[in-house]
Amino acid sequence: MSNIFFARSQMAMSLAFHIVFAALGIGMPLLMAFAEGMYLRTRHPVYLDLCKRWARGTAVLFAVGAVSGTVLSFELGLLWPSFMEKAGAIIGMPFSLEGFAFFTEAIFIGVYLYGWNRLSPFLHWLSGVVVAVSGIFSGIFVVTANAWMNAPAGFKAVDGKITDIDPIAAMLNPASFHEVLHMTLAAFVATGFAVAAVHAFFLLRDRHSLLHRSALGIALAVASVSIPLQIASGDFSARAVGRLQPAKLAAMEAHYRTQTGAPLLISGIPDDATRTADYALRIPRGLSLLLADDPNAKVVGLEEFLQSDWPNVRMVHWSFDIMVAAGMTMLSLAIWSVWLWWRRRPLAGNRWLLRTLVAAGPLGFVAIETGWVVTEVGRQPWIIYGVMRTEAAVTPMPGLVVPFVAFTVLYVFLAFVVVFVLRRQFLAPPAPVSETPMT
Repeated sequence: MSNIFFARSQMAMSLAFHIVFAALGIGMPLLMAFAEGMYLRTRHPVYLDLCKRWARGTAVLFAVGAVSGTVLSFELGLLWPSFMEKAGAIIGMPFSLEGFAFFTEAIFIGVYLYGWNRLSPFLHWLSGVVVAVSGIFSGIFVVTANAWMNAPAGFKAVDGKITDIDPIAAMLNPASFHEVLHMTLAAFVATGFAVAAVHAFFLLRDRHSLLHRSALGIALAVASVSIPLQIASGDFSARAVGRLQPAKLAAMEAHYRTQTGAPLLISGIPDDATRTADYALRIPRGLSLLLADDPNAKVVGLEEFLQSDWPNVRMVHWSFDIMVAAGMTMLSLAIWSVWLWWRRRPLAGNRWLLRTLVAAGPLGFVAIETGWVVTEVGRQPWIIYGVMRTEAAVTPMPGLVVPFVAFTVLYVFLAFVVVFVLRRQFLAPPAPVSETPMT
C-alpha cells in the first residue's frame, strides 16, 4: 500500500484517540471546579468528595492526553515533512501558545492535587479554575491551527514560496471562530453526557447514593446548557463552511448539482457515478433555507469542481449525518432532563431517564469523532485548502507500516490503562455523608 494511505491512517488513528482526551481535558476541569465551588458555597461534604474524585480522574486523563499529544507532534514532522516546511513558520505561534497553556495546566493540576490543606479554600478553588481555563485555551490554540488549514490566511505565496507571514492573521483566519466555538462546546457536551452516564449507571444500582445524585446533577447541568448552544453553533459553522469550502459543504449534504431551492438530504447512499443519493429522505428547499434563510437560494453543487478535487462523498455525508443525529438525540435528552427538573421530579428516581443516559453516554464522543472526519476528510485532497495537496506533503520514507503498528499497540495499551485506573477510581466507596441530598 502507498505511503499516503499509511500516513493518513496513522494520523487518523492518533487524532481519533487523542481527541477524546483533549475533549475531557477541556470538560473535566470545569466539572471539578464546579464541584468545589458548590462545596465552598454549601459546605456539603459530598461535593468535596466529588471534586477530589474528579480531580484524580482529571490527572489520569491529562497524563494520557499528554502522551498521545506528544506522539502527534512527532507524527507531524515524521509523516508530513513538506507540510511542516511550508506551514511551520505560519502555524508555529498557535502551537507555541498551546505549549504555554499546556504547561500552565500541568503546573496548576499539581498545585490543585497537592494543595489541599496547604492553600486557603478560595486559592485552592482558584487553582482549579486556572486548570479549566488553561485547558480551554490549549484547545483553542490547536483548533486555530487546524482552522488555518481549512481557510489559509496571513501569508503570500510567490513562486511556490511562503512570504510576508503574519502569524496573528493566520490565527484569526476566517474559519477560526466557528471551529473554536464548535469544538469547545462539543467538549463540554461530550464530557457532560459521558460523566452523567457513568453516574446514572451507579444510580441504577443504588438510587439513594448522594455522591452519584450530586454528580449527575452537575454533569447534566453542564451538558444541558451546552447542547442547545452547540446546535446553534453547528448551524453557524455549516453556513461558514458553505462560504469558505463549498465543495466540503456539498459533500456533507451529498449535493451534486447546483440549483436554486436545493432540498435537504437526510441519510441516503451517495453515488458519484450517477451524482445522486439513493434512498435519501428529501426535505424540499430545506438546504437553501438552512444556508441562506431563503428557500429559493442557489446552492453550489459538486459538479462545479473537478472530480479529482472531490472528497470522499459517502464518508463525509454519512459522518455528517451521524454527527447531527447524535447532537439531536442529546438535545432531546437535555430537554427531557430539564422538563423533569422544572416539574420538580427527582432525576435519580426516573429509571428510564437513567437507562437512556447510560445508553447515550458515548454519543458526545461519537459526534466529535464524526465531526472531525467531516472536517479532515471533507478538506481532501488538500492538506492546506487550495494551496497544497495532501499527496505533495507526505514523507517519501518507506516502511510506514512499522510505526503504524507500533503506535496502534501503544494506543491500545494506554486505553486499557485508562479503563483500569478509572474503574478503580469510580468503584471506590464514597465517603460517609449523613446530610440530606442537596439536589
